[in-house]
Amino acid sequence: MNSRSVRALGFRWATALALITGALAVAGCGASATDPAPTATVTVTVTEEPAAAPATTDAAAAPAGAVVACELVTHEEAEKLAGTPLADGVAGDPSSCRYTGPPTGPTAQVEVYAGDGAKKILDIDRTLEHKFTPVPGVGDEAYYEDGMIFFLKSGTWVGIRLVLLTDPAANKKPMLELAAKAADRL
Repeated sequence: MNSRSVRALGFRWATALALITGALAVAGCGASATDPAPTATVTVTVTEEPAAAPATTDAAAAPAGAVVACELVTHEEAEKLAGTPLADGVAGDPSSCRYTGPPTGPTAQVEVYAGDGAKKILDIDRTLEHKFTPVPGVGDEAYYEDGMIFFLKSGTWVGIRLVLLTDPAANKKPMLELAAKAADRL
C-alpha cells in the first residue's frame, strides 16, 4: 500500500466514524423531540361557595356545657376593639370565633378562642418564650402578650387576639377591658 491509499483508507474510516457518531447523536436527541409529549386533559368545575354564615350564638348548636366563643365577645365589642367595621363573627366551632375586616381594608381581625384551643395557643407561645405580663383582676388567672390576652375563669381558658397594623402597646388597655367583660360572662 502506498501512502495515498493509506490516507484514503484513514479518511474513509474517519468519515464513517463521524457519520455514525452524528447519526447516533441525532437519533438520541431526536427521539425526544419527535415523540409528542404526553398530554393530560384537566376539567375544572368552578362553583361559587356560599358566603360564610354569620356566627350562631344559639346555645343549642353547642354541646351542653360548651362555651360559645362568639357569645364571649360580641360583634359590637370586636368592632370597638379593632376601631373599624368588621364582618359578623364566624365560628370555627363553638369554641372559636373570628371577626374579620373588609377585604378593602384596613387590616383588622379579632379572634376569640375558648377551652382547649386557647390553652394550646398559650402553651405554644410559652414554649416559644413569648413575653407575658400577668394581668390581675381578670378571671382567676390572666396573661397578656403583644396582640393577645389569655385568661382562666371557672376552669375554662379563653384567648382574645387582635390583629392590627398598629403598635400593640396602644391596644393593651382596650384588650384588658374586653377580657374583663368576657370573663364576667363565663
